[in-house]
Formats: sequence, structure tokens, C-alpha cells
Amino acid sequence: MLISSAFVFPVAREVSIRNWYPAPGDRIVVDTKENEAYLIHKDGRYINFDVITGQRRYVYYIGRGYNAATPEREWTVKSQDFKGDRYTFGPSGSFLRLHWDGEKTPYGFHGHKAEEIMFERENRYQSMGCIIVTDIMLHVLEKTLELNEENGVQVITRYGVDDAVGLAYAS
Repeated sequence: MLISSAFVFPVAREVSIRNWYPAPGDRIVVDTKENEAYLIHKDGRYINFDVITGQRRYVYYIGRGYNAATPEREWTVKSQDFKGDRYTFGPSGSFLRLHWDGEKTPYGFHGHKAEEIMFERENRYQSMGCIIVTDIMLHVLEKTLELNEENGVQVITRYGVDDAVGLAYAS
């Protein structure tokens, strides 16, 4: 007897950013070991992009001391804020806030005024825990949030990722 499954795991297929359009249910997986991320459609199509993640050391920043490594968690981007510090948060000041366990966190996706220099460096553990993306990628993520405003965008951060598509839609 054959048993059929109602759920078929998506087949991973990379797409160029030029051919990418946000879709309902898109998810993001960030590999903090390799400093790369994946924006993934339910059908397994994805774009892969470089990121800058948290310094892997203890820091004192904005009045608090903490380990600046980007935490390994399952988050949701639920809101977009605009920050006045256009150096740290890039020309637009756009900050896509990560929520965890139903609460706002100080973490998020944002640009940086020195993004070109930062992305050229071999060591991309440079942030204070946030995920820094290029202005082009920030614009794509903003559009993704707009389309998924009601439920937010699910994000998984892990130190080492073998199968981003499988991880994104495992649950």
C-alpha cells in the first residue's frame, strides 16, 4: 500500500535578484558562520546574499554590555522603524526590527553608511548583533515585509546551515 503525503518538500533552486519578486510566506535564513543569508519562497526558490553579523566578542554599546554575536533564534520581522543615525543605519535609516517570543528586540536588519568597505573585508563579524545588508537587499526585504505585514516575515539565525530551504520550511 502506498501512502501519499499532502506536503511535498520544496525543491531548492537559486534565482538571481533580478528575477526575484517577494511572495506571501517568504522566509529568511541567516547563516552566521558563513555570513550569508537566504530569502526563500515556499516553492524552494531563493536568493542568496551576503550579510554582516555580530562581532563574536563581549562589547559595551548603547549603555549595555553583552556578547555581540548575533543570537541563534527563530524570529519574526514585524515592523520597520527609521533611525536618525544615518551612519550606523545607512542612508535611509531603515531598521527592520526582529521580534522574539512576542517581544521587540534591539536586533534587526539594516544598512550601514560604510557598507561598501564593510562587505569588502574578509572578516564580516562587524555589527553589534544586528544583521547588516546592502542597500539593494534592504529594499528587497522592505518589500517582502510590506507584502507579509499581517504575519510578518519569519527569520531563522543559525551558526552553520546545511540546508537553508529545508530549515526554513521544516515546521
